[in-house]
Amino acid sequence: MPALYIMIPAALLLVGAAIYLFFWAVDSGQYDDLDGPAHSVLFDDQDANHLAAIDEANPPQQPPREPPHA
Repeated sequence: MPALYIMIPAALLLVGAAIYLFFWAVDSGQYDDLDGPAHSVLFDDQDANHLAAIDEANPPQQPPREPPHA
């Protein structure tokens, strides 16, 4: 019986931590795109159309301009 006084609060603490981690994962966007990773396996990395789509989605960054010298 004394073991229950330790095990019940420990179990409630574990359930509370699991619920907190689940809601943290949902809020941080872990479950936003469930189909994307499954479909990305089907594309070949050497496919020109696939690489073009990646380039289109991530345009190159422009380097910062330097002010003209006087």
